[in-house]
Amino acid sequence: MVRYIDEHKGRFGVEPICKMLPIAPSTYYELKAREADPGRVPARVRRDAELKPQIQRVWQENFCAYGVRKTWKQLKREKIKVARCTVQRLMRQMGLCGVTRGKAFKITTVADENAHRPADLVERKFVATRPNRVMQNAAKRAI
Repeated sequence: MVRYIDEHKGRFGVEPICKMLPIAPSTYYELKAREADPGRVPARVRRDAELKPQIQRVWQENFCAYGVRKTWKQLKREKIKVARCTVQRLMRQMGLCGVTRGKAFKITTVADENAHRPADLVERKFVATRPNRVMQNAAKRAI
């Protein structure tokens, strides 16, 4: 959105564009200030930038098999203080995951909605005589 505003602010101005987009003008100006001065970047973003290479390294050193818990414990052994939920969030952002034990459930058949289906020889047409009551046509005839 910031790039879009930059491209069109000469023609329309920042505030009118921000009124039409779901972004506050103060957010736009803060993002532009962060581009000019990286010191304004929030502490969490800076900490994440420091932790991501460490998490990537631990994950790769362990044959890309470690999940969140084992990665977090390895970082603790290396005296890197980090919360488990932070490791989970960053691993999710980076697309890293551990090895799943056991076999995954596999679907071997997929129904084709356009395929020809055999005729309904028992005439399964359900009719409700009142709410929460369903009777089958063949069963009704037998009664």
